[in-house]
Amino acid sequence: MAKLIVDSEYLKDVDKARRELRALISNKNCAPIMLRLAWHDAGTYDVNTKTGGPNGSIRNEEEYTHGANSGLKIALDFCEAVKSKCPRITYADLYQLAGVVAVEVTGGPTINFVPGRKDSKISPKEGRLPDAKKGVPHLKDVFYRMGLSDKEIVALSGAHTLGRAHPERSGFDGPWTKEPLKFDNSYFQELLKGESEGLLKLPTDVALLDVPEFRHYVELYAKVHYWLLIIHFNNDYVSYWQLGFCTTVHFKSLFMSQSRT
Repeated sequence: MAKLIVDSEYLKDVDKARRELRALISNKNCAPIMLRLAWHDAGTYDVNTKTGGPNGSIRNEEEYTHGANSGLKIALDFCEAVKSKCPRITYADLYQLAGVVAVEVTGGPTINFVPGRKDSKISPKEGRLPDAKKGVPHLKDVFYRMGLSDKEIVALSGAHTLGRAHPERSGFDGPWTKEPLKFDNSYFQELLKGESEGLLKLPTDVALLDVPEFRHYVELYAKVHYWLLIIHFNNDYVSYWQLGFCTTVHFKSLFMSQSRT
């Protein structure tokens, strides 16, 4: 397969796509589902077989109809509208950029986005994404398969500070926090409070309190160390959307003419 060339024209489309996504997400208040799309495209990565990951394959009907991806056709259609205006950007880059912008629009950290992911039409078999009904062993199996650590499992779970569950998609209902369109550390604070009327705690959320290697980070992020959560989330999210992403993609020098003068 030919290398994807990330040149000045490609980067112009990335910048335009970022602007289009920011406007769309702000106007439609769709940050949570856009972040979910990005994560579900990336979350199929297998570090051992080097398959899956953020390669745009979630646009395949075979994959977006997986049970864990229920409802994501909405986000795919939103992204398709952006893609029509920015045709050079790959779906793989577009979906991850949507997640980055979703975090930023809701008050989260500004994440350094590196483009260059190639699209794939090959979808992994169903079953690689987390099952909300399961506990610690399952979480470790899924995230270790991606090559992620205990700290990354907890920090990335903090994305549940955004959005809500829908019964027609997951069988669960309700938001995790009182302000589901604000990125902060309230997910961890609510988790430590226990049951709260009107707020959701999935089995996979509660599992973060069940073992000390997870609970340590929950307690850390729930305290005044919001800045630490921002740093960890930023770093760990970069790790997540780069799962399987080969950084040796060919970048044309944008300063070639200057270097020759």
